[in-house]
Amino acid sequence: MSNNVREVALDTLLHIEKNQAYSNLLLNQMIKKEKLSSKDVGLLTEIVYGTVQRKLALDYYLQPFLKKQKKLELWVMILLRLSLYQMVYLDRIPERAVIHEAVEIAKKRGHRGISGMVNGVLRSIQREGLPDFNVIKDDLERLSIEMSLPLWLLQKWAEQYGLDVTKEICKSTLEPPMVSARVNCNKAAVPEVLSLLEEENVVAEKGNLSIDAILISNGNLATTKMFQEGYVTIQDESSMLVARALGPQKGDKVLDSCAAPGGKTTHIAELLGNDGKVISVDLHPHKVKLIEEQVKRLKLTNVETLVSDSRHLQEHFNSEEFDRILVDAPCSGFGVIRRKPDIKYSKKLDDIGQLAAIQLSILNSVAPLLKNGGTLVYSTCTIDQEENAAVAERFLAENKEFIVDETLIDRMPEQLKPYVQNGQVQILPHYFGTDGFFIASFRKQV
Repeated sequence: MSNNVREVALDTLLHIEKNQAYSNLLLNQMIKKEKLSSKDVGLLTEIVYGTVQRKLALDYYLQPFLKKQKKLELWVMILLRLSLYQMVYLDRIPERAVIHEAVEIAKKRGHRGISGMVNGVLRSIQREGLPDFNVIKDDLERLSIEMSLPLWLLQKWAEQYGLDVTKEICKSTLEPPMVSARVNCNKAAVPEVLSLLEEENVVAEKGNLSIDAILISNGNLATTKMFQEGYVTIQDESSMLVARALGPQKGDKVLDSCAAPGGKTTHIAELLGNDGKVISVDLHPHKVKLIEEQVKRLKLTNVETLVSDSRHLQEHFNSEEFDRILVDAPCSGFGVIRRKPDIKYSKKLDDIGQLAAIQLSILNSVAPLLKNGGTLVYSTCTIDQEENAAVAERFLAENKEFIVDETLIDRMPEQLKPYVQNGQVQILPHYFGTDGFFIASFRKQV
């Protein structure tokens, strides 16, 4: 096993910490740059994600062994974290190998004193064992350290959902996310795609929640012919429910107002049977490029893209121009912590109120563009009620021509129906092992 993997992990984690870089994007860049073998890619991914996911717990474990140390340089702290992560959470790597590698990296990057200190700390932990979480008396504080989630966030969830549900949410954030994909049913049925993927050494099965979903248990979907030829799109099952919630009908003109990277746009376009039209909008030109790449791969002919701030779309379109509008708004992303564990440390309490204000202003700005009798769907990949149900409530209060769309329940899968109330549904990540998601549907009265 190459020392290189741990050095790359150290550089990646340092970059995430210093520059607030997204772990998933950075990891892909590092893998390309370092030309790692597939075995090393697996270990690198495990170490980087695991160390970020467990950061607060790892720091708690290290604390008693660092008491005599002066303030450590950031790279040394990260080296200790990633080494301890392997010792505590990875069975297959012998502790002596982890310690040896850490000492070698410390020698290379620092002076002899640092390598001696790294050796001393890790060997002391090996000898004396880990401190116990149970000495922390406060329930939420203990949960915060043990599950590595900021205390302010757990206080918010406990207020909104109660302690028991908060514990379930916390546990789910540490589970590895499922890789799921959406089958383009215009091209082939799910069983056919499953057997064609099997021929390409990808092990997959039917999804649990969405009728066009498959779950990948083994193999790299993105390198398959099936992916390249547009039979499948990588997307979480919760996210697949949004286009269904919108319920596009052949011939509809649909606006997807915050569309990048294009998963929902392309799903809507597929549901239209390549008929009608989807106008797909995003603020950033490089993100609109991502949408266009997906559209091209899927050979869709009914999508037009536009670079614009969704709050200014009245400059581009007429009143009552669209049959259906989707606002999949920018949000805190707390429903996708499993996929982007760094989110939990980069977001602050103040961000939530600011995001809720942006979400409401986007909804208010696009509302006049919807035809009478049309459907407006508001969705987020967060589980924070201030950004979800509270925004939906304020939108209805400020736009009297809109009402709750009770028919949403008819467009949702059977097992989700118990969670649908008043035209909205909050999916928590532990319900079905999917991302956390919120969907609300409104109808504009004639």
